[in-house]
Amino acid sequence: MEINFTHHQSAHCENGVVSNLMKHNGFSVSEPMVFGIGSGLLFCYIPFLMVNHAPALTYRAMPGFIFKRFAKRVGIKIKREKFKDPQNAKARLDENLKKNNPVGLQVGVYNLVYFPDEYRFHFNAHNLVVYGKKEDLYLISDPVMETVTTLTAKELEKVRFAKGAFAPKGHMYYPIDFPKELALEKAIVKGIKQTCREMLAPAPIVGVKGIRTVAKLIRKWPKKKGTKVANHYLGQVVRMQEEIGTGGGGFRYIYAAFLQEAGKVLKNDTLIELSTEMTAIGDSWRDFALDASRIYKNRSAKDDAYNDVAMQLDDIANREEAFFKKLKKAI
Repeated sequence: MEINFTHHQSAHCENGVVSNLMKHNGFSVSEPMVFGIGSGLLFCYIPFLMVNHAPALTYRAMPGFIFKRFAKRVGIKIKREKFKDPQNAKARLDENLKKNNPVGLQVGVYNLVYFPDEYRFHFNAHNLVVYGKKEDLYLISDPVMETVTTLTAKELEKVRFAKGAFAPKGHMYYPIDFPKELALEKAIVKGIKQTCREMLAPAPIVGVKGIRTVAKLIRKWPKKKGTKVANHYLGQVVRMQEEIGTGGGGFRYIYAAFLQEAGKVLKNDTLIELSTEMTAIGDSWRDFALDASRIYKNRSAKDDAYNDVAMQLDDIANREEAFFKKLKKAI
């Protein structure tokens, strides 16, 4: 059984899955529009959650939140299911495929056999679409891959029931009801308001204040933790930024594309102007990542390298604070 499903490559998995499922059901919604309406852009430092023996950071909303918010704001109903028994999870998946219903899955990355080895690490919040089955092979549309691929039933079970932080527990999801038309205008405004609210939040680990907190910590790590641990922690900042999903810089580029589209939908030229500013901020995130990577790879020639990258983060925080205040006024 193979559903007539069109694969579109995207920059980030959850946005891509939602956009592809929407297109399959007759709604032409881009990845940036999904991301913006779903208030996907975020910064949060999570010191109490250790990933790969270092504090976690996220540059995006928690897994599943983008689709949940997007669906609610445009008037779509979605069904989510989790399972304790892998056989029940398999049966429900097969049942949907027999009904010609492609299904989104949350999976672990470490055992995804079609991923290059350097991208296979313990991260359980990846998303893909299953759109069919041929004998023991499941047909996979992974939006971050150029083409479709396959997984055996055993391989799929392994990634659906990966252990550790954000364990997917067989998590599957799919839309079940659609409005005649998507209420994009109101949804865009709600999405922007929430992103502004979160990025300007008073909490010291969230938004621009969270970025400043990490900048302060980067200055302290070498003396407090020693060079080896400091390098590992700094490497974590970059890895969470640039390798898990699309990270800090990439998410800013997606958000800039969203503002470009949103400006046209709302006939708001200020949003289009702000999209250019957000692209420039994304460039600064990429510059930070490059300089930070030179430090933990012991390739930086700068004497005060940790302080230098911390200053870059402080500058980014200042620019993002000014940006989100302008964006808040613009809508």
